[in-house]
Amino acid sequence: KKSARVVGDVIGKYHPHGDTAVYDTIVRMAQPFSMRYMLVDGQGNFGSVDGDMAAAMRYTEVRMSKVAHALLADLEKETVDFTPNYDETEFAPIVLPSRV
Repeated sequence: KKSARVVGDVIGKYHPHGDTAVYDTIVRMAQPFSMRYMLVDGQGNFGSVDGDMAAAMRYTEVRMSKVAHALLADLEKETVDFTPNYDETEFAPIVLPSRV
């Protein structure tokens, strides 16, 4: 999906404080030089180790990596507690039930 769509979904459901923090986090999760295990498979320009900035969110696409799927694999088994979001319309896990 387009990064802008993912950012919009996150802002709407969980983090109503602006898009910059959300997109910067997505970019970091897609950079192999920033994380040991990338949680996002990114398509497009996500910056460089030399400090080049990532492209605007409308030009990039993201999907969850295999590691990210492994982190969420047992979420539906109700082994962790959930907390409501800011307007109590969605619930998010307090911790992830990861085997990783």
